[in-house]
Amino acid sequence: MEGQGGCASFLQRCKPYIAMISLQFGYAGMNIISKVSLNRGMSHYVLVVYRHAFATAVIAPFAIVLERKVRPKITFTIFVQLFVLGLLGPVIDQNFYYAGLKFTSPTFSCAMSNMLPAMTFVMAVLCRMELVDFKKVRCQAKVLGTIVTVAGAMLMTLYKGHVINMIWSAAVHAQTSSASEATGSTDKDWLKGSILLILATFAWAAFFILQAVTMRKYTAQLSLTAIVCFLGTLQSIAVTFVMEHKPSAWTIGWDMNLLAAAYAGIVSSSIAYYVQGLVMQKRGPVFVTAFSPLMMIIVAIMGSFILAEKIYVGGVLGAVLIVMGLYAVLWGKYKEYKEKEAETIPEPIKGSGETNDHTPTNMIADFEANDVEMQKNAIEIKA
Repeated sequence: MEGQGGCASFLQRCKPYIAMISLQFGYAGMNIISKVSLNRGMSHYVLVVYRHAFATAVIAPFAIVLERKVRPKITFTIFVQLFVLGLLGPVIDQNFYYAGLKFTSPTFSCAMSNMLPAMTFVMAVLCRMELVDFKKVRCQAKVLGTIVTVAGAMLMTLYKGHVINMIWSAAVHAQTSSASEATGSTDKDWLKGSILLILATFAWAAFFILQAVTMRKYTAQLSLTAIVCFLGTLQSIAVTFVMEHKPSAWTIGWDMNLLAAAYAGIVSSSIAYYVQGLVMQKRGPVFVTAFSPLMMIIVAIMGSFILAEKIYVGGVLGAVLIVMGLYAVLWGKYKEYKEKEAETIPEPIKGSGETNDHTPTNMIADFEANDVEMQKNAIEIKA
């Protein structure tokens, strides 16, 4: 029984890590599929609209049914926060990111977006959601890990080196390299793409910070995700009407465009927003964004398979630095989580050796008794 309890406890601790790693695979697939769709001429404005329409259609029924009794009321302040979330994520971040992806490549886009943990960490510190005490080793690890992660991403971006010929990609490169060079390389505006990707990453970091703030008052995760996706759909429609004047741009059939919109909407919006929110409530926005560098490594490998992207020495060295930085950040966050967990254990549970009655009902009664006592003390102090 003790072994089973230890295994269950280990799996419980691993859930946030498993969830975030799984999301990175989902995001990597979205990058590859979206790149293929954009290369075939689909407007990224239209792609964002269809993406969040799919996301709303998928998540809304679950929110309506499962959270009908626990859904908080939407005040004006909460509505403004939800509106801004829809503007930051679905509209600004994704339109800029898709535009940057169209001008560059999936691997380069992921490398640029690896600044996300650093931006989120700085914003969290400015908003006092993260405390930095350089005397503590865990804080030093988070800061150093963030710097190393950004350095690895920049190494991948600025230094290529020699091409590494993979066994699985040799035949693919031989068949598709000439075609890809003829159609894509000459049309890429890397400077414009880089600027758009930096703006997208900044908006995405701000989205995480605001989402963490909003969830303190609006605790219904599914409903929050559904509302953000719905508002993002409406805002994206307005933007698309302004930017796209051809009715043919809205045309979509049973092809890669439909797959890109459906996949991105279901996996990268509805599921991702919901899972990120759950993990963020327990571990914070910095923990959630610390996993984003893994997406670049996954995309680089998948890109060599599917899009015949070449893997360079600089990319491998950058990936090693990213993994090292990621490990340092996660180690610091884990130590911080354990410290907070130890500090927030209620006193009745700490002294539970005095009684053998540990039923959930009695534990709740202890909490309620403590709350009543605290209220009485507060009244006496005011008096």
